[in-house]
Amino acid sequence: MLKATDQDIARVTELLGRRPQGNFEVVVRDNTGDPVVVKNEPLLFDGTPMPTRFWLVGSQAHLFVSRLESAGCIDLAESEVDPQELVQTHMMYAIERDSQIPAEHTGPRPHGGVAGTRTGVKCLHAHYAHWLAGGNDVVGDWVAKRLVE
Repeated sequence: MLKATDQDIARVTELLGRRPQGNFEVVVRDNTGDPVVVKNEPLLFDGTPMPTRFWLVGSQAHLFVSRLESAGCIDLAESEVDPQELVQTHMMYAIERDSQIPAEHTGPRPHGGVAGTRTGVKCLHAHYAHWLAGGNDVVGDWVAKRLVE
């Protein structure tokens, strides 16, 4: 089970504007120690599926990726990345997330890959968070290259 510190829960609550609804841990921090990416449990406290395993919470990173999304880069990213690599990204993300669901769980389960989608690109934030956390994510890599240009 993932476990955040009380300090991390307070800071992520502040960044999100609400208290997290499930267990998580901070897996990427900026150079000041502030959370940038959290790794969520696949099920929330009430058993609701949480398809977004890696969540971009860092305010600066979130702002930069939001600018890409508002400029229409979701469609651009989808058109520029290798479709087979994108399928592989979704598949590996789902396998890792689903491996953490307790065997005895009989309720609803998360579905899809990155950000809960089965195909294409739904959310650059989720892909970039996955990539920052060390995931082999073709879209996250695409985003990272745009943020340094």
